[in-house]
Amino acid sequence: MVKGDIAFTSSKDKLDIYEDAYLIVEDGQVVKISKNLEESYKDYPVEDYTSKLIIPGFIDIHLHAPQYPNMGLGLDKELIPWLETYTFPEEEKYGDLEYSRRVFTRLINDLWRFGTTRSVVFASIHKESTKLLMDLFVESGLGAYVGKVNMDRNTKKELTEDTNQSILDTEEIIKEYNDKSDLVKPIITPRFVPTCTEGLLEALGNLAIKYKVPVQSHLNENTSEVIWVKELFPNSKNYASVYDDYNLFGQTKTIMAHCIYNTDEEIDLMAQNGVYAAHCPYSNYNLSSGIMPLRKFLDKGVPVGLASDISGGNSLSMMRIIAGAIQASKMKWLGTEKELAPLSFSEAFYLATKGGGSFFGKVGSFEEGYDFDALIIDDSPLTGIKDLTIEERLQKFIYIGDDRNIIERYVKGRKVRKPF
Repeated sequence: MVKGDIAFTSSKDKLDIYEDAYLIVEDGQVVKISKNLEESYKDYPVEDYTSKLIIPGFIDIHLHAPQYPNMGLGLDKELIPWLETYTFPEEEKYGDLEYSRRVFTRLINDLWRFGTTRSVVFASIHKESTKLLMDLFVESGLGAYVGKVNMDRNTKKELTEDTNQSILDTEEIIKEYNDKSDLVKPIITPRFVPTCTEGLLEALGNLAIKYKVPVQSHLNENTSEVIWVKELFPNSKNYASVYDDYNLFGQTKTIMAHCIYNTDEEIDLMAQNGVYAAHCPYSNYNLSSGIMPLRKFLDKGVPVGLASDISGGNSLSMMRIIAGAIQASKMKWLGTEKELAPLSFSEAFYLATKGGGSFFGKVGSFEEGYDFDALIIDDSPLTGIKDLTIEERLQKFIYIGDDRNIIERYVKGRKVRKPF
């Protein structure tokens, strides 16, 4: 049981606020929130965070673990030149497990530091490095879906997999990790359509169905990428339909990152299939990709979460990304699309918690039955000049606070210390 000023979003339209209240947790799940402690709970131990904010842990639904050393590099380039100059040379290095360990432990420490309690992660093509990353997440106590990247064409020779070996390695990881942890799971990860042959896409879709494993990839990030996909699959209706044709588009839980240039037809298909869009505002700015018309996705009922997309994105802080998503929506609205209303604060906070958290199940809220993933925020250094409501305090933390304000992190009811 914890006590403090509780804020979360059961729906995107407003914050649920409980001032100086008790949040009762049993077996890692929220039982109820109560202003006054009932007699039946009097003997429960209480973590007293009076005057502190208690909010859900942040969810990052798209990031590239092997790109962590490249954060802040090459962000004056567009997507494809950036991949060729920075990303692919870095990703070659992950056959080296000692190097992998050095990178991944620092990445996981940073996710912990910034209050990201669950994430959806691309590894590299390397099987053993991917297993190491999953083992380190298990050790850390944080939640994650982790995917071995698949690509068998249109990349550097050193990163071009043998198709059959790519499939075998992927299946081996699925078998080994599908039931190994309740917090860390495998996810099927074709890098994107241009780097995958038809045979590889078909086999990955079959694995997703066979083992009931989710899928992640990229969709409509960059105009040149969209043209390239059309050239590679001239008979497909659109980019999204390529994934759909191979059972990689909602046949099991699916996340598609970016979705900047989706047609209305593709957005409708995402809504129909329950495919998540990972909104990556920093990366989209940095790589000159564009601004996702986020309101259009929300209005059509597409599930959406927020993402750092490191190292196209330059920050792992979901606080910054919440603010960035609001700012991006304002720039979109200021352009030619006046019908796309900017995001409200509660909507953006929802996307970074319950919106992305729903990919993991009952995660990202403090409603009854939800996993107790939480952050305890000491916002006292940010306040004190004038009286603020709890919502205003939360806004200040998101816009001008940082990881130093996060004093405790919980995942599934367990307090998580710095992992490494």
